[in-house]
Amino acid sequence: MFRKNFAPTEQILILGLGGVGFYLAKRLIHEEYAVTIIESDPKLIMQADGQIDARLINGNAMSIKCWQEADADKMDYMIAVTNNDAVNMMASMIADRFGIEKKIARVRSLEFGNPNSLITAADLKLDLLIHPEELVSQEIVRLIKIRASNEIIDIAQGEIQLLATGIDETSPMVNRTLQEIAAMYSDFPFRVVAIARGISTIIPTGSQKILPSDHIFIMAAQEHLARLMEVTGVQQKRQQKVMLLGGGLVGARVAKLLEKSVSVTLIEKNETRAKELALELAHTEVLHGDGSDGDVLTMAGLFDANTFVTCTGENETDIMTCLLAKHLCKKNGNGEKTVDCRTIALVNKEDYLILAATIGSDIALNKKVMAANEILKFVRRSEFLAVAHLHGFDTEVVELVAVEKSPITKKPLSKLDSFFQNKLIIGAIFRDNNWQIAVGDTHIQPDEPVIVICNSRLLKDVRKLFIGK
Repeated sequence: MFRKNFAPTEQILILGLGGVGFYLAKRLIHEEYAVTIIESDPKLIMQADGQIDARLINGNAMSIKCWQEADADKMDYMIAVTNNDAVNMMASMIADRFGIEKKIARVRSLEFGNPNSLITAADLKLDLLIHPEELVSQEIVRLIKIRASNEIIDIAQGEIQLLATGIDETSPMVNRTLQEIAAMYSDFPFRVVAIARGISTIIPTGSQKILPSDHIFIMAAQEHLARLMEVTGVQQKRQQKVMLLGGGLVGARVAKLLEKSVSVTLIEKNETRAKELALELAHTEVLHGDGSDGDVLTMAGLFDANTFVTCTGENETDIMTCLLAKHLCKKNGNGEKTVDCRTIALVNKEDYLILAATIGSDIALNKKVMAANEILKFVRRSEFLAVAHLHGFDTEVVELVAVEKSPITKKPLSKLDSFFQNKLIIGAIFRDNNWQIAVGDTHIQPDEPVIVICNSRLLKDVRKLFIGK
């Protein structure tokens, strides 16, 4: 492992102030990067003015004068996230001429940027090319194919596992504090590192109580995953059938990626689009109908589905249909129990992510947030060894190294509580050639790699704790 250097005054030029651009700018500014934005829509400039501390330039991303006004030759990064693929790709060529070292672009078309494409990312002078729809489609497929009914994330080269699970009235953890839960299962180390409740994410302390309807993330070593799943009641299941609602770019792509390995049913409201998909997806059952109607879902075979995915692009439809599907799957028309159908919702509004994950969807995804997080990981690679975002939680998992004489190395974790209580959790440390779950008397030493869980907006506090700047 090695230590990363931190450059706090890096200059970043963002082209486009739409969903991804604004979200990205907020995060970068909060982490103390210097941000300049070029945007052609004066309404978006007015909305952003006063909300973010960035230099805002109202102009065309293809105008060299705007680039000169933005001092492009002094920039360390160029991030093109306009709503035009051609502009974003061309911007990389312009940035290269200005001498900008790192160039990132969002491109929706899969015909560009891949290693086998006619025009590759290298041809476009791009260091990172983001396909938002492909990102979210691949993530949905990963979530469908994982071993359990809830989400499992591998970190630290697979040695540490993060398990997401919902809590209901039957859970042995319900209405108990984390200290009580740890005492109940003292035969193996684990940590509850985040709780989604209502529209909030909680970074818990030992006195935090787990309540019904909470959605929690638990960290444990890979060797203890089976025991953790036993404790939480998560069952390993073989995926048999997937139902998709919405045949747009994401729905069609997910069906294409899955149809040869699992049974897939896709419901599309638009008749013309349904006919197109029926021809395009040879191994998918494509149905024309309104999937927000419970009778349509039932007739389409919802009771046989293991996973139900909503990706219509309409927030209310996607969230509420997941809630409807959950309700229908509790008991079928004969009053008999059906399969435990997991739901995944594609949500366009970031504020709805946690809400969706707690009221109706087991997992909520957002293309804008996923695209921005991929870009943030690339920008932050000079500070953090690795970064992962927990879906449905306003939370990040970061791997970084403690610098000598930094605050985190001065005392055992139990003595540092007042410094970071309710802000972050030290989940695991790399010591004696293996990853260990951190506990209260763990004392982090300089140059030890550490896994930290924190609120997405508190990464700069983590930096100060481990780097001292």
